[in-house]
Amino acid sequence: MSQEVALDAPGEGGQVSPMKVPSSWSAPRVFRLLRDEIGLALVLVVIAGGILAFLRLADTVVEGESEAFDRAVLLLFRNPADLAQAPGPAWLAGVMRDITALGGLAVLTLIVAVTTIYLVLVGKRAAASFVLAAVVGGTVLSHGLKMLFDRPRPDLIPNAPLELTASFPSGHAMISAVTYLTLGVLLTRLDAPRRVHAYFLVVAVVMTVLIGISRVYLGVHWPTDVLAGWCLGAAWALFCWLVALWLQRRGKIERAGDRA
Repeated sequence: MSQEVALDAPGEGGQVSPMKVPSSWSAPRVFRLLRDEIGLALVLVVIAGGILAFLRLADTVVEGESEAFDRAVLLLFRNPADLAQAPGPAWLAGVMRDITALGGLAVLTLIVAVTTIYLVLVGKRAAASFVLAAVVGGTVLSHGLKMLFDRPRPDLIPNAPLELTASFPSGHAMISAVTYLTLGVLLTRLDAPRRVHAYFLVVAVVMTVLIGISRVYLGVHWPTDVLAGWCLGAAWALFCWLVALWLQRRGKIERAGDRA
Protein backbone atom coordinates (compact mmCIF):
# COMPACT_ATOMS: atom_id res chain seq x y z
CA MET A 1 0.00 0.00 0.00
CA SER A 2 1.24 3.48 -0.78
CA GLN A 3 1.79 5.78 2.16
CA GLU A 4 0.25 9.25 2.24
CA VAL A 5 1.71 12.56 3.33
CA ALA A 6 -0.51 15.17 4.99
CA LEU A 7 -0.33 18.71 3.63
CA ASP A 8 -2.22 21.74 4.91
CA ALA A 9 -4.93 22.87 2.48
CA PRO A 10 -7.76 25.40 2.94
CA GLY A 11 -11.08 23.81 3.91
CA GLU A 12 -14.58 25.13 4.35
CA GLY A 13 -14.87 28.59 5.92
CA GLY A 14 -11.21 29.31 5.21
CA GLN A 15 -10.07 26.80 7.81
CA VAL A 16 -6.94 24.82 7.09
CA SER A 17 -7.42 21.06 6.95
CA PRO A 18 -4.93 18.31 6.14
CA MET A 19 -4.81 17.09 2.52
CA LYS A 20 -3.41 13.62 1.83
CA VAL A 21 -0.96 13.22 -1.05
CA PRO A 22 0.54 9.86 -2.09
CA SER A 23 4.15 9.58 -0.96
CA SER A 24 4.96 8.25 -4.46
CA TRP A 25 4.80 11.88 -5.58
CA SER A 26 8.02 12.61 -3.70
CA ALA A 27 10.67 14.68 -5.46
CA PRO A 28 13.21 11.81 -5.89
CA ARG A 29 10.59 9.61 -7.55
CA VAL A 30 9.44 12.41 -9.84
CA PHE A 31 13.06 13.05 -10.78
CA ARG A 32 13.62 9.37 -11.61
CA LEU A 33 10.48 9.29 -13.74
CA LEU A 34 11.56 12.39 -15.65
CA ARG A 35 15.05 10.95 -16.12
CA ASP A 36 13.66 7.67 -17.47
CA GLU A 37 11.30 9.47 -19.84
CA ILE A 38 14.06 11.74 -21.14
CA GLY A 39 16.38 8.75 -21.56
CA LEU A 40 13.72 6.86 -23.49
CA ALA A 41 13.12 9.86 -25.75
CA LEU A 42 16.85 10.17 -26.48
CA VAL A 43 17.13 6.48 -27.34
CA LEU A 44 14.18 6.76 -29.72
CA VAL A 45 15.78 9.80 -31.35
CA VAL A 46 19.05 7.89 -31.82
CA ILE A 47 17.24 4.90 -33.31
CA ALA A 48 15.31 7.11 -35.73
CA GLY A 49 18.48 9.04 -36.58
CA GLY A 50 20.39 5.84 -37.29
CA ILE A 51 17.69 4.53 -39.61
CA LEU A 52 17.36 7.86 -41.44
CA ALA A 53 21.14 8.13 -41.81
CA PHE A 54 21.28 4.62 -43.24
CA LEU A 55 18.52 5.41 -45.74
CA ARG A 56 20.30 8.60 -46.76
CA LEU A 57 23.59 6.73 -47.27
CA ALA A 58 21.81 4.01 -49.22
CA ASP A 59 20.26 6.64 -51.48
CA THR A 60 23.61 8.30 -52.20
CA VAL A 61 25.19 4.91 -52.95
CA VAL A 62 22.41 3.83 -55.31
CA GLU A 63 22.51 7.18 -57.13
CA GLY A 64 26.31 7.05 -57.39
CA GLU A 65 26.69 10.31 -55.47
CA SER A 66 29.09 8.82 -52.91
CA GLU A 67 31.76 7.72 -55.37
CA ALA A 68 33.99 10.79 -55.08
CA PHE A 69 33.81 10.78 -51.28
CA ASP A 70 34.46 7.03 -51.07
CA ARG A 71 37.47 7.15 -53.34
CA ALA A 72 38.97 10.18 -51.59
CA VAL A 73 38.69 8.69 -48.10
CA LEU A 74 39.85 5.24 -49.18
CA LEU A 75 42.95 6.72 -50.81
CA LEU A 76 43.80 8.53 -47.56
CA PHE A 77 44.68 5.09 -46.18
CA ARG A 78 47.07 4.36 -49.06
CA ASN A 79 50.56 5.44 -50.05
CA PRO A 80 50.11 7.70 -53.13
CA ALA A 81 53.27 6.28 -54.68
CA ASP A 82 52.12 2.68 -54.25
CA LEU A 83 48.45 1.95 -53.57
CA ALA A 84 49.34 -1.54 -52.39
CA GLN A 85 51.11 0.03 -49.41
CA ALA A 86 49.24 1.48 -46.43
CA PRO A 87 50.74 4.42 -44.55
CA GLY A 88 52.38 3.92 -41.19
CA PRO A 89 54.82 1.34 -39.83
CA ALA A 90 54.90 -2.17 -41.29
CA TRP A 91 53.39 -3.74 -38.16
CA LEU A 92 50.23 -1.61 -38.41
CA ALA A 93 48.79 -3.70 -41.24
CA GLY A 94 49.07 -6.81 -39.06
CA VAL A 95 47.37 -5.03 -36.17
CA MET A 96 44.52 -3.98 -38.44
CA ARG A 97 44.06 -7.55 -39.66
CA ASP A 98 43.86 -8.70 -36.04
CA ILE A 99 41.32 -5.98 -35.22
CA THR A 100 39.17 -6.74 -38.26
CA ALA A 101 39.05 -10.40 -37.18
CA LEU A 102 37.23 -9.28 -34.01
CA GLY A 103 34.28 -8.41 -36.25
CA GLY A 104 34.43 -11.60 -38.29
CA LEU A 105 31.69 -14.18 -38.27
CA ALA A 106 33.82 -16.83 -36.55
CA VAL A 107 34.92 -14.62 -33.64
CA LEU A 108 31.48 -13.08 -33.11
CA THR A 109 29.88 -16.54 -33.22
CA LEU A 110 32.27 -17.72 -30.49
CA ILE A 111 31.56 -14.66 -28.35
CA VAL A 112 27.79 -15.05 -28.67
CA ALA A 113 28.00 -18.80 -28.05
CA VAL A 114 30.09 -18.34 -24.90
CA THR A 115 27.75 -15.63 -23.62
CA THR A 116 24.62 -17.63 -24.39
CA ILE A 117 25.92 -20.79 -22.71
CA TYR A 118 26.95 -18.77 -19.64
CA LEU A 119 23.49 -17.22 -19.33
CA VAL A 120 21.88 -20.66 -19.62
CA LEU A 121 24.21 -22.10 -16.96
CA VAL A 122 23.31 -19.35 -14.47
CA GLY A 123 19.60 -19.88 -15.08
CA LYS A 124 18.90 -16.92 -17.35
CA ARG A 125 17.44 -18.82 -20.28
CA ALA A 126 15.20 -15.98 -21.46
CA ALA A 127 18.13 -13.54 -21.49
CA ALA A 128 20.21 -16.09 -23.41
CA SER A 129 17.46 -16.52 -25.99
CA PHE A 130 17.15 -12.75 -26.33
CA VAL A 131 20.88 -12.21 -26.94
CA LEU A 132 20.86 -14.98 -29.53
CA ALA A 133 17.78 -13.56 -31.26
CA ALA A 134 19.18 -10.01 -31.32
CA VAL A 135 22.49 -11.02 -32.89
CA VAL A 136 21.03 -13.56 -35.33
CA GLY A 137 18.37 -11.04 -36.36
CA GLY A 138 21.00 -8.37 -37.01
CA THR A 139 23.11 -10.83 -38.98
CA VAL A 140 20.17 -11.88 -41.17
CA LEU A 141 19.29 -8.22 -41.76
CA SER A 142 22.87 -7.43 -42.76
CA HIS A 143 23.11 -10.28 -45.28
CA GLY A 144 19.67 -9.48 -46.66
CA LEU A 145 20.66 -5.87 -47.32
CA LYS A 146 23.91 -6.98 -48.94
CA MET A 147 21.95 -9.10 -51.41
CA LEU A 148 19.49 -6.27 -51.99
CA PHE A 149 22.07 -3.59 -52.84
CA ASP A 150 24.69 -5.97 -54.30
CA ARG A 151 27.38 -3.28 -54.31
CA PRO A 152 30.79 -4.35 -55.68
CA ARG A 153 33.79 -4.30 -53.38
CA PRO A 154 36.47 -1.59 -53.83
CA ASP A 155 38.81 -2.29 -56.74
CA LEU A 156 41.35 0.44 -56.05
CA ILE A 157 43.70 -1.50 -53.78
CA PRO A 158 46.01 -4.10 -55.35
CA ASN A 159 46.32 -7.37 -53.39
CA ALA A 160 43.44 -6.47 -51.03
CA PRO A 161 42.02 -9.45 -49.10
CA LEU A 162 39.46 -11.38 -51.12
CA GLU A 163 35.86 -10.99 -49.91
CA LEU A 164 33.01 -13.03 -51.37
CA THR A 165 30.01 -11.04 -50.17
CA ALA A 166 28.68 -7.70 -51.42
CA SER A 167 30.01 -4.46 -50.02
CA PHE A 168 27.02 -2.45 -48.74
CA PRO A 169 26.51 -2.31 -45.83
CA SER A 170 29.68 -3.51 -44.10
CA GLY A 171 28.82 -6.74 -42.32
CA HIS A 172 31.80 -6.40 -39.98
CA ALA A 173 30.73 -2.88 -38.97
CA MET A 174 27.03 -3.71 -38.60
CA ILE A 175 27.23 -7.10 -36.89
CA SER A 176 30.00 -6.01 -34.54
CA ALA A 177 27.87 -3.00 -33.57
CA VAL A 178 24.91 -5.30 -32.94
CA THR A 179 26.95 -7.82 -30.95
CA TYR A 180 29.21 -5.60 -28.86
CA LEU A 181 26.57 -2.94 -28.17
CA THR A 182 23.98 -5.59 -27.23
CA LEU A 183 26.40 -7.24 -24.82
CA GLY A 184 27.56 -3.85 -23.52
CA VAL A 185 24.00 -2.78 -22.76
CA LEU A 186 23.31 -6.18 -21.16
CA LEU A 187 26.25 -5.66 -18.81
CA THR A 188 24.92 -2.25 -17.79
CA ARG A 189 22.03 -4.10 -16.13
CA LEU A 190 24.45 -5.50 -13.56
CA ASP A 191 24.38 -4.04 -10.07
CA ALA A 192 27.53 -1.97 -10.36
CA PRO A 193 28.55 1.71 -10.12
CA ARG A 194 27.65 3.92 -13.07
CA ARG A 195 31.30 4.33 -14.00
CA VAL A 196 31.45 0.57 -14.58
CA HIS A 197 28.35 0.76 -16.80
CA ALA A 198 29.96 3.61 -18.73
CA TYR A 199 33.12 1.55 -19.10
CA PHE A 200 31.20 -1.34 -20.69
CA LEU A 201 29.53 0.97 -23.19
CA VAL A 202 32.78 2.78 -24.06
CA VAL A 203 34.53 -0.54 -24.70
CA ALA A 204 31.65 -1.67 -26.95
CA VAL A 205 31.73 1.57 -28.95
CA VAL A 206 35.53 1.61 -29.28
CA MET A 207 35.58 -2.00 -30.49
CA THR A 208 32.90 -1.25 -33.07
CA VAL A 209 34.66 1.88 -34.34
CA LEU A 210 38.07 0.20 -34.60
CA ILE A 211 36.64 -2.74 -36.54
CA GLY A 212 34.96 -0.39 -39.01
CA ILE A 213 38.14 1.65 -39.51
CA SER A 214 40.13 -1.53 -40.10
CA ARG A 215 37.83 -2.46 -43.00
CA VAL A 216 38.60 0.79 -44.81
CA TYR A 217 42.30 0.58 -43.91
CA LEU A 218 42.54 -2.88 -45.47
CA GLY A 219 40.76 -1.64 -48.59
CA VAL A 220 37.92 -4.17 -48.47
CA HIS A 221 35.09 -1.67 -47.90
CA TRP A 222 34.09 1.77 -49.07
CA PRO A 223 33.74 4.30 -46.22
CA THR A 224 29.99 4.62 -46.83
CA ASP A 225 29.67 0.85 -46.35
CA VAL A 226 31.11 1.20 -42.86
CA LEU A 227 29.10 4.31 -41.99
CA ALA A 228 25.89 2.54 -43.04
CA GLY A 229 26.83 -0.52 -41.00
CA TRP A 230 27.48 1.57 -37.91
CA CYS A 231 24.20 3.50 -38.24
CA LEU A 232 21.95 0.50 -38.77
CA GLY A 233 23.81 -1.74 -36.34
CA ALA A 234 23.55 0.82 -33.53
CA ALA A 235 19.86 1.41 -34.29
CA TRP A 236 19.17 -2.34 -34.21
CA ALA A 237 21.08 -2.82 -30.95
CA LEU A 238 19.24 0.05 -29.24
CA PHE A 239 15.89 -1.20 -30.52
CA CYS A 240 16.68 -4.63 -29.08
CA TRP A 241 17.65 -2.98 -25.79
CA LEU A 242 14.26 -1.23 -25.63
CA VAL A 243 12.50 -4.54 -26.25
CA ALA A 244 14.61 -6.22 -23.57
CA LEU A 245 13.83 -3.44 -21.08
CA TRP A 246 10.10 -3.74 -21.81
CA LEU A 247 10.22 -7.52 -21.35
CA GLN A 248 12.27 -7.23 -18.14
CA ARG A 249 9.72 -4.92 -16.58
CA ARG A 250 7.08 -7.55 -17.30
CA GLY A 251 9.15 -10.37 -15.89
CA LYS A 252 9.70 -12.06 -19.26
CA ILE A 253 13.50 -11.64 -19.26
CA GLU A 254 15.78 -11.87 -16.26
CA ARG A 255 17.90 -8.87 -15.33
CA ALA A 256 21.62 -9.47 -15.62
CA GLY A 257 22.08 -8.78 -11.92
CA ASP A 258 19.22 -10.99 -10.70
CA ARG A 259 20.00 -14.28 -9.06
CA ALA A 260 18.57 -17.42 -10.57
